[in-house]
Amino acid sequence: MTDPTQMTILLVEDDDVAAESVVRSLTRAGLSIPVVWAEDGEIALQVLRGQDPKRNAPRPRVVLLDLNMPRMNGLEFLQHLRADPDLHDEVVFVLTTSDSETDRERAYHSNVAGYMVKSMVGPQFSKLAQLVQCYRTTMLFP
Repeated sequence: MTDPTQMTILLVEDDDVAAESVVRSLTRAGLSIPVVWAEDGEIALQVLRGQDPKRNAPRPRVVLLDLNMPRMNGLEFLQHLRADPDLHDEVVFVLTTSDSETDRERAYHSNVAGYMVKSMVGPQFSKLAQLVQCYRTTMLFP
């Protein structure tokens, strides 16, 4: 059995400043969790399918997903992910700037584990680090 505290994060985010902030928040919180960064939904699907020669996100893993991205946005990514029999059970948390009720409804309809607005997760994403730590030490992964 895999150690549940050993978890990988696939960060699907097109903004390098936001991506770096996520990584920094985990480091500040003393969490040594590997973060694999994918710049859009297409790249993220390649990583999850093991088709990216440079990036690997082994299980157990959690996907942190931005919605507003070029090429394939977060909602499109969720459609492809949930339609794929090998990936449909991935744990996904949305981490986005969008506070739109429509976006929240569409994301939850695609079975996300949670929806977070970046401006509400505290200074330097401090609440995100707390959530990740709690999640990885209390949840059992598929």
